[in-house]
Amino acid sequence: MNEYDSNRIFDITKQINYFPTKKKAEADCYIINTCHIREKATEKVFHDVGRVKKEYKNKKKPILIIAGCVAQAEGDLILKKDRYVDAVIGPQSYQSINKVIQDIESKNKQYDITNFETIKKFDELKFIKNNNSKVSSFLTIQEGCDKFCKFCVVPYTRGPEYSRNFKEILDEAEELISNGSREIILLGQNVNAYNDKDNRLSDIIHALQEKKDLKRIRYYTSHPKDMTKDLIEAHKKCSKLMPLLHLPVQSGSDKMLKSMNRKHNKKEYLKIISTLKEKNPRLEFASDFIIAYPGEKQEDFNQTCELMENVKFINSYSFIFSPRPGTPAGDMKMVDENLAQKRLTIFQNLAEKIKTNYKKKLLDKVVKVLFENKMIKEKNKYFGRDEYHNPVIVYSKKNIIGQEKRVLIKKTSQHTIYGELINTDNSLAA
Repeated sequence: MNEYDSNRIFDITKQINYFPTKKKAEADCYIINTCHIREKATEKVFHDVGRVKKEYKNKKKPILIIAGCVAQAEGDLILKKDRYVDAVIGPQSYQSINKVIQDIESKNKQYDITNFETIKKFDELKFIKNNNSKVSSFLTIQEGCDKFCKFCVVPYTRGPEYSRNFKEILDEAEELISNGSREIILLGQNVNAYNDKDNRLSDIIHALQEKKDLKRIRYYTSHPKDMTKDLIEAHKKCSKLMPLLHLPVQSGSDKMLKSMNRKHNKKEYLKIISTLKEKNPRLEFASDFIIAYPGEKQEDFNQTCELMENVKFINSYSFIFSPRPGTPAGDMKMVDENLAQKRLTIFQNLAEKIKTNYKKKLLDKVVKVLFENKMIKEKNKYFGRDEYHNPVIVYSKKNIIGQEKRVLIKKTSQHTIYGELINTDNSLAA
């Protein structure tokens, strides 16, 4: 979502003749767009500010703006601690960035723009064309969260759940497709909580299914509590909806899930998985896991490992619990650091084993790949992703960017798959 926000900031600032530059040393305005999910995010901001100071030590100071969730959560601290920062702008207020930049140009003062203005934000953004022309493009449809998981800072930095206007989403999707996007990834902190005048996420998916030049649809990130029947049914009916679902579970222990205030238990989660597989047997799953959440015992950890073995997630993101200031879990007693690291290592080794076994089964199989770009350092090699979001590299003398091709898998590594195009005379194994 931060990438989507950053692209929209570029679209907005073009209106006052500020354009992206690849030469940072020549920038007139430096915007650091931030995420507050992980620990030490604020420290990283000050580190980045220090780098800007150093880079511009003997030059004219650029306008320096801290945007995003760290600005929302720690804006007062940032402005008090470092006068070099000209403004902090929260993720729901970046539609105001042009006025802020212009005010900074004419006045020597700091600005704190961290109100929750989600409705105003999207009301103004609908008049600004989305100029993103990537083959695979992000599209935010929903922001904020009402779930209040005890470990999560999102409700405090992105605010309550807000769903964008259904027609405006489809209009922006049409812009992206006309720009050359062939895959649209629908985004939200709770993307499947989307609800605008009885239009749900499934309605957006069905509408995008009808877009002739669009080849693929994905959505991130889902909450198990919002996996409604209509959305599950969409995984059966919509051929453009890719067969990989990222469905965060966080733990395999009901005790931990209750302590986290996740609002679902393991049985309910597994029922969702089995129902989805019944509707679409091709579906595979990815998930998020918090290891060593406060109060986690060995049995709780074992149950999380059992869940991984049971579902066999082909991709997973696992982290040791990271306390976020201001959240209910922020002051809870931590699991011993050494024990936490040991558990994380065990879990990640298990996850990697499952992922490796999955990739081995891909050898000599034919998969569909949407090609996103040509690799800069490797002549005539193209990068794309298969239907399960696996990175794939092939050789081709012809430009295949934006095209979906059948690829024979010849080799796999930890992070990438290599193959050769099917039914082309100029293709070789990468």
